[in-house]
Amino acid sequence: MSSKKSATAKKAQRATARKATERKAASRPEAGAGVGTGVRAGAGASKATGAVAADADAAPVGPRPNRLTVAAVLAAAEGVVLLGFGVYVLIMGLAGDPESPQQAEMLGVTVVALALLPLLAARGLWLRRRWSRGPAMITQLMALPVAWTLVQNGGGLIAAGVVTAIAALAVMALLINPTATEALGIGPRDA
Repeated sequence: MSSKKSATAKKAQRATARKATERKAASRPEAGAGVGTGVRAGAGASKATGAVAADADAAPVGPRPNRLTVAAVLAAAEGVVLLGFGVYVLIMGLAGDPESPQQAEMLGVTVVALALLPLLAARGLWLRRRWSRGPAMITQLMALPVAWTLVQNGGGLIAAGVVTAIAALAVMALLINPTATEALGIGPRDA
């Protein structure tokens, strides 16, 4: 029964978004551009179709659930830590005395580039974009082997590995939750 409610809620959200798009299109001067301007009627229809397609990527209405906010913050924190580590390795490769400066520089650039994935995913989660769940889940799945490796190395890295594993598992649990998936506009497929 809850899937019927969520499907009904999604239909209502879509209808509200369509009405808002139609109101915006009607209030623009371009809405009547086909009259007396030599513009074909088909061009206006394709514009309207494009507006509806663009609305599909728009953020759902309503407040953002706390679970989604926490997932976005944790993903952003992971991205910031990765970015900081990448910049540190890059600076040490350039200014320090590593065994292989080229490898250190390349590692730093790679880690900085990889830090963009959780940062973009966090931004998408924060803005409630449907596409953001995939990159966020992939990032968390990649973090688990890293956490395992840190724990296996022992010493002070055990704490870093445990924190990484807890953060990754928490974000995955938060993103799998039905409240978060509905907030992102992802729900059971209509049959």
